[in-house]
Amino acid sequence: MLEHDRRVTRAWVLHPDLKSDFDRRAAGPALEEAVALAAALPDLDVLGADSVRLPKIHPGMLFGKGKIQELKEKFTQAEVELVLIDGPVTPVQQRNLEKAWDVKLLDRTGLILEIFSDRARTSEGVLQVEMAALSYQRTRLVRAWTHLERQRGGLGFVGGPGETQIEADRRAIDDQLNRLRRQLAKVVKTRELHRASRAKVPFPVVALVGYTNAGKSTLFNRLTGADVFAKDMLFATLDPTMRKIVLPAGDEIIMSDTVGFISNLPTELVAAFRATLEEVLDADLIVHVRDISHPQSEEQAADVMTILHSLGVTDDAPLIEVWNKIDLLDADTRDAILTQAARNANIFAVSAITGEGLNELLSTIPDKLSDPKTEETLTLGFSDGRKRAWLFDAGIVTDETQTETGYRITVLWTALQKARFGLF
Repeated sequence: MLEHDRRVTRAWVLHPDLKSDFDRRAAGPALEEAVALAAALPDLDVLGADSVRLPKIHPGMLFGKGKIQELKEKFTQAEVELVLIDGPVTPVQQRNLEKAWDVKLLDRTGLILEIFSDRARTSEGVLQVEMAALSYQRTRLVRAWTHLERQRGGLGFVGGPGETQIEADRRAIDDQLNRLRRQLAKVVKTRELHRASRAKVPFPVVALVGYTNAGKSTLFNRLTGADVFAKDMLFATLDPTMRKIVLPAGDEIIMSDTVGFISNLPTELVAAFRATLEEVLDADLIVHVRDISHPQSEEQAADVMTILHSLGVTDDAPLIEVWNKIDLLDADTRDAILTQAARNANIFAVSAITGEGLNELLSTIPDKLSDPKTEETLTLGFSDGRKRAWLFDAGIVTDETQTETGYRITVLWTALQKARFGLF
């Protein structure tokens, strides 16, 4: 389908502002993020957005009768076709609200799934999204899932093929899930082989992580010269991209750009994308990119660290923070941020757009990667040519003596290099 032929759906965003909600996201920024999420889908025309004060959740309808009627009049007048609710909505609430407002309804999980489906590019990413979507749909009235046979991204929630309302047969969905799991197992196995192959390369891996729209892909493109899709849009990058770059001092590293994190990430997606996010666990250095100009930068950083911890990243893992977008700060705030960063050896204030601060960041990365080195003597046979070549390519051989059966080689290496050598 050509881009200009895609049907646009008229949408409205609602953020339920619960009185009893201890969520760190304040109503204003939360609504802005919800609108940005909706804007990430090209098929949507967001006509308006409201934060709805909610003293308590009404089990069957989410909102009270008066508010439902008030919103119905607004939606009817604006000819709204889809309502996006920035929070969880039960299947019963979804059915009742769709009937009351005569619209389609999508909750936060459904919207993020839709965006992920539209953005996923690699085979693994596509399969993971499809599995997450089926798991999500399995518990509610399921719109036809013919999207799994379509080439274009998107789940069919917001319009187009597959939007007919049908009651899904659970066994059919389970069969589909099993088929996808088998496909994913093959893809993941291929990925593991690639990771094992990379592990034999004597270059450290530096992984960029951060809240979605923090500027990771822009920074990645600036540092590597790559052409990763970078746009001021939530979830612009969904599949990790890796490039080798040469640092100012001549050191070579592999840099990885990963999917952006977000608060209240659907549990289905945390599980589905675990293999993709586990690129971070292989990293020798994690670079946490923050949008320091965002009013809730601290809260976003906390959300990122929560997800990293859930993936198994420990507090003592090598990690530095890059405070991006200093070009968007006013003069006083910018001076304060630069002063704060200068006092902490693990914080770098930069602008991926202007390039400010990037030379200092790149020049410091080797220091953050340097591990204590130990000297060992290895005995290799004549048949161990690949192992011997790897040691010399890594530049860690300090002495070599040929013996009757092979070589006695003295190396000065880090624990990481020793681990990589052990993979041969």
